[in-house]
Amino acid sequence: LLARHEGGVFIVRLEDTDRTRYVEGAEQAIFESLAWLGLDFDEGPDPADPSRDIGDRGPYVQSRRLEIHRRHVAGLVEAGHAYRCYCTPERLDQVRKDLQRRRLPPKYDRHCRDLPEAERQRLESQELPTVVRFRTPLSGRTRFRDIIRGDITFENDTLDDFVLLKSDGFPVYHLANVVDDRLMGITHILRGDEWLSSTPRHVLLYQAFGWEPPAFAHLPMILGPDRSKLSKRHGDTSVLEFRQRGFLPEALFNFLALLGWSLDDHTEIIDRETFVRHFSLDRVLANPAVFNFDKLTWMNGVYVRDLPEEELAERTAPFLEREGRPVDRGLLRRVVPLIRERIKLLTEAEEMAGFFFLEGELDYGTETLLGKKFADDPAAASGALETVLRRISDLQPWDHETLEGAIRPLAEELALKTGDLFGLIRVAVTGRTAAPPLFETMAVLGRERSLERLRSALRRLGAEAASEST
Repeated sequence: LLARHEGGVFIVRLEDTDRTRYVEGAEQAIFESLAWLGLDFDEGPDPADPSRDIGDRGPYVQSRRLEIHRRHVAGLVEAGHAYRCYCTPERLDQVRKDLQRRRLPPKYDRHCRDLPEAERQRLESQELPTVVRFRTPLSGRTRFRDIIRGDITFENDTLDDFVLLKSDGFPVYHLANVVDDRLMGITHILRGDEWLSSTPRHVLLYQAFGWEPPAFAHLPMILGPDRSKLSKRHGDTSVLEFRQRGFLPEALFNFLALLGWSLDDHTEIIDRETFVRHFSLDRVLANPAVFNFDKLTWMNGVYVRDLPEEELAERTAPFLEREGRPVDRGLLRRVVPLIRERIKLLTEAEEMAGFFFLEGELDYGTETLLGKKFADDPAAASGALETVLRRISDLQPWDHETLEGAIRPLAEELALKTGDLFGLIRVAVTGRTAAPPLFETMAVLGRERSLERLRSALRRLGAEAASEST
């Protein structure tokens, strides 16, 4: 949003230098998520082939920039801003345990920071695995201004001599991001506020390189409904999981953009163009934002109802086809007007309207068909269905108004409440106790399918009665 509002460049960079957390296929999930949300980037890896670049500031995959990172680390060592550390994992573990025992924060003890040259050469000759650490100033303060939180100061003596280059030759996040942000011309760093404590390290790196730091803006953390950090235990948290659940990208985009930001004090449904036109960091709140799943679902329902019927049919079809059955698009376009006001998620279309696309016998039990009214008198249910069949078999025309005009008076003739009669017919033709309006449903199902399902219900009741008599 900031890049589009300011007329800037939106760059996608894949940060994959932590090989212990690398997940096969994650790149494609990122590209798929961005495309689904409509976040079109200007520069970055080619989604069709991440080894190729779109733009002239690449490579845009950090693991393809290792020589660039190593060259900059070597420059820091040569300038005295960094040093090689030869400490073994066992020694570092012992240092951590000693600090824990003394109730001190875990921090490297700078054992290798000022090694005598002779000792350094001796260790080098042993070809031990080494890391490169930053030579953090031992005194003074590191200050920076955050666009959202104002002026922030860290005491340097609270900071560690943090690792820049690991023993496997891969840079850590801090080094790789500072170097790549600078070389790619990044002007604004927007990230979660959990990275606030890392920012003094980045500022010190910019100073060591002799570079002007970019603008920093640390966005509020997103919390779950219980006000703990949002995580998998709260439910879906990845973009593609929300897609699978039937959320629309427009709704999710709208909802996410309002987490910690507002256009005014009351507007909640905002299109992408309005966001781009009005977005500014000065309206971002510093307080954590709560991810309200109920509100997202409500918002999705608003967007569902706002879709043109043709488009809603196309978006709903894949969810109806999940069961492996073909979906008649023409029929679906007639079904959509019956369900659009009744669903909030696209996945709900299956539950609300899947019966329209079923062939053969519907899957429901006799108890469901009879309900409370006819539970003790299945013969009355059979009689009611027979009467309905006689009344509508040759009905002309077959539309919802004519169907209602023919069936509604039958309730009084049969001494039944309309709800009881309609409920019996509804289960017979849909297999469900809750469905779209009955007469509109029968009109869309058509004469032959509606009559066959009523006859099937009669046969089911007859079979039940026969089994009980024997």
